[in-house]
Amino acid sequence: MSVRHERPRPVDRRARVLGRPVDTCPALPPEAERGSVRRITVVGEEVLSRPCREVTEFGTPELSALIDDMFLTMYVADGAGLAANQVGVGLRLFVYDCPDDYGIRHVGHIINPVLDLPDPGSHRLIDDFEGCLSVPGAGMAVPRPDRAVARGRDKDGSPLVIEGTGYFARCLQHETDHLLGHTYLDRLSKRDRKDALRQMADRSEDVFAQRAAKAAGPGR
Repeated sequence: MSVRHERPRPVDRRARVLGRPVDTCPALPPEAERGSVRRITVVGEEVLSRPCREVTEFGTPELSALIDDMFLTMYVADGAGLAANQVGVGLRLFVYDCPDDYGIRHVGHIINPVLDLPDPGSHRLIDDFEGCLSVPGAGMAVPRPDRAVARGRDKDGSPLVIEGTGYFARCLQHETDHLLGHTYLDRLSKRDRKDALRQMADRSEDVFAQRAAKAAGPGR
């Protein structure tokens, strides 16, 4: 009996928008084109340390405007994800533009997300570098599962299921933590947390200057 070798299925490398593959995705999505830059909150502010409220009204101009502003604010700060409380709004919502470990780009938003993580015996725990726009200039290694699924709604209230692997799984977990009132600092030892806060104290002014320059750049 001969051994049958099956070819691995090719990976669909198209970008995913709201979890669905698309043939084209502009570098700056339309949400960001419509948005305005908002101030990003910094660790220590109360809005970052309390659980966010469920969104109960969908399809409103106010919700769409918030998402637009969050997208542009994320890009100006060179981020891969941004939660609503990071712009001072305590609602269960985040936006993202993040690659996974295959280099596939994931773009979208999710409202009232519930995160599903694999059982401890069926995933790898990856200890990788992590930063946060609300901890400017700092970065530390944080262990997280290599897979995650976020279930929630889009801005019109339609169901969403967003699956992430590798770096994008980390993004989904990081942003969901924000909505629960936590930052990645809460996952660090006391020594590492102290180190991250020292990094922020040393580097934050440079980060703020870079953001201000980008916000005031051509076309803004």
